[in-house]
Amino acid sequence: MEKRNYPALYLDADKASNNAQSKYLNLVRAEYALLFLAAVLGLQWSSSTYYDIGYALVFVLAATMLLIRSFKKPEQTWYRCRALAESVKTSTWRYMMRADPFLDAEYIQEPRAEFRNYLREILKANREVGDALASGSSAEDQVTHAMDEIRKKNIDQRKQYYKEHRIQEQRAWYNRRANDNKRAFKRWVLSTVSVYIVAILSVLIRIGQPSWGQQVPTDPLIVLAASLVGWIQIRKFSELASSYTLTAHEIGITFGRLDEVQTEDELSEFVNESELAFSREHTQWVARQHE
Repeated sequence: MEKRNYPALYLDADKASNNAQSKYLNLVRAEYALLFLAAVLGLQWSSSTYYDIGYALVFVLAATMLLIRSFKKPEQTWYRCRALAESVKTSTWRYMMRADPFLDAEYIQEPRAEFRNYLREILKANREVGDALASGSSAEDQVTHAMDEIRKKNIDQRKQYYKEHRIQEQRAWYNRRANDNKRAFKRWVLSTVSVYIVAILSVLIRIGQPSWGQQVPTDPLIVLAASLVGWIQIRKFSELASSYTLTAHEIGITFGRLDEVQTEDELSEFVNESELAFSREHTQWVARQHE
């Protein structure tokens, strides 16, 4: 289903999460780049006073990046907004599939009201990200026309829609993200090992040619290697690849059960189990922030 057909709260939370993620990662990149620059400048390429002032300014900027990350905590906004967005998304699919707690009713107003109340409770539980959610999407519908149109379909049509637009899309997303993280992990590890090799060669050259000491610096390489290791730890490439792979397999195991669903109660149970699997990864990310 197209993103624009989801509730306004999802659109805002999704946008806020993406913005906070970009801000956090950009701050980390800037800090690492400044530390590397400081290591290069520490080789004393000049004895000018302006050079030393610029050198000190680099440390001031690096410290500023650290303070912004420490006090603003954009990574917490990132995870919380992502968890909020996924909570709204999974509730939306429950609503469209007439799954518990948005079961069929004589009048559509009843499940609509239940859905709005559910969103209200989710929003109350996430008031700490209220500032990050301020955007134009708040004026959009919370129960969209597309959501009601899908809900009107009969059980076979809803089963097919859920299979194509939720299960298969989620399975493909998790597989794609698992492969992306595996490749990224290998790429960054190889880059780090390459820096280590260059550093080792630099040390060996300095041992063999003592007179080349200042011409074969190692400090910038040490900072660069430490930054690459830190980046790998922050992005958790290996951990995410494993987690996404397991979730993709879990979805694959669950996938076959959909054809056995015959009644509305069975569909409700199946959808709720599937949505629990889809949202587990984001729940774990939020939980890590409180450890």
